[in-house]
Amino acid sequence: MYSCSDRLAQKLLKKAGVLLVQEQSNKVTERESTLSERVPPLKLSGLSVQELQELCKELHRKCDTVDEARYDIEAKVLKNEKELVDLNAKINELKGGKRPNLKRVKKSADAMLGALTEAKLSSKADFKSNLKTVKKDKKEEEKADPGDWRKNVESMSGMEGRKKLFNS
Repeated sequence: MYSCSDRLAQKLLKKAGVLLVQEQSNKVTERESTLSERVPPLKLSGLSVQELQELCKELHRKCDTVDEARYDIEAKVLKNEKELVDLNAKINELKGGKRPNLKRVKKSADAMLGALTEAKLSSKADFKSNLKTVKKDKKEEEKADPGDWRKNVESMSGMEGRKKLFNS
């Protein structure tokens, strides 16, 4: 019905479940014992107003000392984290800085071999032949070179300039 490996797996899962339950119960009992050690139960019954005030003052002092310790520990942790970041930056700087992510170029084996053989054959590369030609529109050339600004202002002044703006 079941194979040997299935039975073994079931037994291991049962044992792991039992151990997990035991570990959780151990954590609960350990927490309760630690809390009972560190925080004694308060006995408020039968105390006068003066004694209650003293107890409150004592609890406030304890809270203040705990807050101071927590603040000091947080400051140390932040300082250590900053040091770690600085040291990692120095390590990266010593390794040669940040490397850019390279893009994968897909080429066939024939194209790669052809590129290698062409590079070996031609000692002087002709870079201009591989460049794309860019054609400028006539309007872009006119916008790029306004000419003398004084002539432009004089031609646009008066009714003639307004006609040109309206017509164009």
